[in-house]
Parts: sequence; C-alpha cells; structure tokens
Amino acid sequence: MSEEFEVRGPHEEAVEHVAHGHHQPALDPFAGRVAVMTAILATIGAVFSYQGGSTEGLALFYKNEAAIRKTEAANQWSYYQAKGEKQNLAELGAALSPADAKVSAKFAADVAKYAQQKTAIREHAETLEKGVLEADAASERQLHLHHRWAQATTLTQVAISLAAITLLTRRRWLLAGAFAVAGAGALVGVAAVMGV
Repeated sequence: MSEEFEVRGPHEEAVEHVAHGHHQPALDPFAGRVAVMTAILATIGAVFSYQGGSTEGLALFYKNEAAIRKTEAANQWSYYQAKGEKQNLAELGAALSPADAKVSAKFAADVAKYAQQKTAIREHAETLEKGVLEADAASERQLHLHHRWAQATTLTQVAISLAAITLLTRRRWLLAGAFAVAGAGALVGVAAVMGV
C-alpha cells in the first residue's frame, strides 16, 4: 500500500482558506500609506536619477567638444606660425635681393600673400577658441545640474529608507522625518529643473 505525501505551499493554503469562507485580516492602513509613499518616492527618485545621468552625459559631450575644438585651434595656431615663418623667409629674401627687382617683387608678393593668409588663419583660430570657451561653459552648467539631480536622488533614497524604517519600527515620528527629507529632495529637484 502506497501512501501519498502532499507538500502544499502558502499559496494553496491561502486559496483553500478563502474558499472555506475565511477572510484574511484587513490590511494595516498605516502600512498601506507608507507603502504608497515609498512607491511614489521610488518613482520620483528614478526620474531624478535619469535626469542626473542625462545631464552627466551632456556634460561629457560638451567637454569632448571643447577638447576637439581646442585641438583644432592648436592646429590653426601651428599653421599660423608656419605661415609666419614663410613670411619671415620671404622678407629675408626681399632684403637680400634688392638688386634684382623681379626677385625682390616676387618676395614682396609672397610677404603680402602670407600676411593675408595669416589674418584668415588667426580669425579662424580665435573663433575656435571662443567655441572652446562656450563648450567648457556648457559642460560646467550641465555638470552643476548633474550634481543637483544627484543630490535630489540621494535625498529621495534617504526618504525611502526612513519610510522603510518607519514601517518596521512603527515609529510615526520617523514618518515626519521621511516627509521632511522627501520635501528637501523635491526642492533640490525643482532647483535642478530651474537650472539653479
């Protein structure tokens, strides 16, 4: 004769309990409110965290743009310097060949050509340097916003932790602390939205 042994889980027990007309005890309203508050804070914290990551990415993008433009500007200044050296050689050639008017005129034309080219190169290099300053400033603004979003996220996480401790210890005064920290996190988040 074989005996069957049945292992039942908590779910089967709960289903059978309800099927026999027994109802589960009512949920604690305090725990329900704290749970809803925690869920809302977690959602807000996720948004803050996303915004923080986004601004960090933008800060890195602008910093990279600044580095690229700085390299381009350095290249332009090297090109400017090379044209200046050619201009100096042409001036030297003109000074050493005053007897031959044709050669002296060619060197004088080269001096004028290099001077004109240097002007355009200098203007381009200066424009690139302004771009470097603008990209650096944009990077700094985004990095500042990233710090604000990170602060808001941290405060929201602390509020969630306080809510969890409130639920475990049943100390209602901790809930006031959770609300205060959550409020501070919300204010920092608003400051980040406003760009402050």
